[in-house]
Amino acid sequence: MLRTANASLTLFADLQFEIIQNTITMNLINEPWPWYVAGPLIALTMFILLYVGKQFGMSSNLRTLCSASGAGKASDFFKFNWKEERWNLIVMIGAVIGGFIASQFMSNNTVEIAPSVVETLNEYGIYSAGEAYMPTEIFSNEALSNPLNWLLLISGGFLVGFGARYAGGCTSGHAISGLSNLQLPSLIAVIGFFAGGLIMIHFIYPLIFIS
Repeated sequence: MLRTANASLTLFADLQFEIIQNTITMNLINEPWPWYVAGPLIALTMFILLYVGKQFGMSSNLRTLCSASGAGKASDFFKFNWKEERWNLIVMIGAVIGGFIASQFMSNNTVEIAPSVVETLNEYGIYSAGEAYMPTEIFSNEALSNPLNWLLLISGGFLVGFGARYAGGCTSGHAISGLSNLQLPSLIAVIGFFAGGLIMIHFIYPLIFIS
């Protein structure tokens, strides 16, 4: 009788452990990672990259793709051994594939934002705030019929692409790689990112969407 009870308790404890383990695993897959998990993982990645002499940055793949396409014949800026940067291209491809899988099969495509932000965006005519991952008033097939959206997407894409390369890196290149190397230009760039974002949302957005 005692053996049966012990066996039952052991089985129940094992079952509880398995449930907790599965719950933790599913939370790590389906929910945003907390800072105390994501932060050390980013730091570990940077230590490894520094050890092997590599620098992480997503926008640098644009230069690599141009070099691989033969742009080095027209400009010395693209004249380098792009094959040494193939690892970063793989990271970019993995990010695209992972993002697609996560958004299409593992997410409800909504973003939790503060009610005050939702109210402000509603005043701008963006009523999908808090209900969609990106504002459908701009990023949707129906929105492409609006010439203003075309202007915003093309000009915004140009500014982001040109600006990232002109600045020598994007948010990942400067905020992660540059700051971890204690680079002053990266600190200035990151301050510019935040300042530009604040100016855009508080001054330029109202001019575009409310006027």
